[in-house]
Parts: sequence; C-alpha cells; structure tokens
Amino acid sequence: MFLQAPDDSPYDLHFMLFGFPIRIAWTFWLGAVVIGHGFASSIDDAAKGLSPGIFPLLFLWTACLFVSILIHELGHAFAFRYYGRECSIVLYHFGGLAIPSSMRSDGRGFADSFSSHRSNEISDLVIALAGPVAQLASAFIFAGVITAVGYEVTAFYAMPWPLDRLVSWFPGEPVTGIGLNATIFFYMFPSVLWALLNLLPVFPLDGGRVMRSLVLMSGDRGDTWLWISMVSAGAVAFYALTQGGQPIMGLLFLSLGFGNYQMMQSPYR
Repeated sequence: MFLQAPDDSPYDLHFMLFGFPIRIAWTFWLGAVVIGHGFASSIDDAAKGLSPGIFPLLFLWTACLFVSILIHELGHAFAFRYYGRECSIVLYHFGGLAIPSSMRSDGRGFADSFSSHRSNEISDLVIALAGPVAQLASAFIFAGVITAVGYEVTAFYAMPWPLDRLVSWFPGEPVTGIGLNATIFFYMFPSVLWALLNLLPVFPLDGGRVMRSLVLMSGDRGDTWLWISMVSAGAVAFYALTQGGQPIMGLLFLSLGFGNYQMMQSPYR
C-alpha cells in the first residue's frame, strides 16, 4: 500500500523533537526531489540569469517540504498526547505518519486503530483534524509574516479557484528576490494544497478518518463510510487521470479506493 512507512534502514535520519522520536526515511529526500524537480525547473527557467540554479532551488524546496510535513505530523502527535498516547513520527516518500507507540511500525496499525468500534469517535476526529489544521495554520502564519514585512503573497496566484482569491488578503509590494519568491511558493504550495487534499473524505487520509468518525457518531455502524470513501476516491482518480493531468495522484487514489474495497470484504475489520 502507498501509505505504509518503509522499513528502517541505516540511511535513515533519527532524532527527538518535543519528546517524539522522529525518523526521516531516505525515501523522503528522494520523493521530495522527484516531486519538486518540476517546480524548481519552472522557477529556474522563469528567472533566467537571476536564478541561483536548480540545485539550490531543489534544496530550498526540500527544506520547505520537510518543515511543512513535520508540522502536520506534529499536529497529530500532540493530539495523541492530549488524549494520553505517545507516538513516533516517520517521514517517507509519500508524506508522513504519526504512529502511536502501541501500534506496528509499518503504519498499518494506525489505520487499523480507526476500524475498532471501541475507539472514541470524538478523539479520532480531533486527532485526524489536528495534522492538516496545524499545517494550514503554519501556512497562514507564514503568509501573515510575509505581509507584515510589506510583501505580497503571490503564491496564491498559482493555486486553483477559489484559493487564488486569497491573494487579496495578503497585499503588499511584489517580491523581486528569486530566493524569497521561491521560498514563499515552496512553503505555501504543500502547506495549503496538500493539506486540503488530505482532507478529502477518502480513508485512510485524514479527511477519511474525519468522515468515518462523523458517520459513526451518527449511529451508523454499517459500510456507509466505506462507500463514501470508495466513491470519493474513484471520483478523484477519474478527474486526475482524465482532466487533471496528474497520473500519480490518479494511481494513488485508485489504490486507496481498492484498499477500501478490500476492507469492506474483510470479516476482521
């Protein structure tokens, strides 16, 4: 499955932050370069002779992505701690996972924990929301700082409607420095768009966990949440493959939808 953390390797980076064990899999750096190459190339081409070069831009992208995703997972981790559970964090090729200490290191336990009817739906909902909310909050705080020093947050111009309208919330002088302009875009893009994408009602994304908690809170203990997840995953995959020009996203959501179908067929969920 796409959203499983890779096995530990001697090439991974380990450290502690706020009491949480953090592991950065080597695949995270590889994935960041693969995803960010197009962005760095576009800025390098547009800047022409003023560009610092594609490699410094890729380094900047990777640093911004690292901070953004780490903040997302710390949001989950602090929410787990609030409800009395410690966890570790893994960043890997497709993002990150906050894994409670009582669950398996491959990340499956994190998804399986939401399949137990004994779990507290309210705490599940809060924990699921904490990650994307923290990530979005960091983006708007960052945008506010940029505006406070007198610059316009032009990264919103590159976002789809209605997010492009948010540029009017953060007015200022145009950013002329290539480095600052790239930093704003590199941080705002994943912190806003990826956080919102993660809120789609597709399990086991955060939005799917939120949707599942809401369905269970309504008293429905059947397969409604799985049907919602499968239909949503199919719709996103269809758009990404036919209209959006995003084959990787399309394949990801096809995989998630198929995983939901397998869960529906399993007698152990």
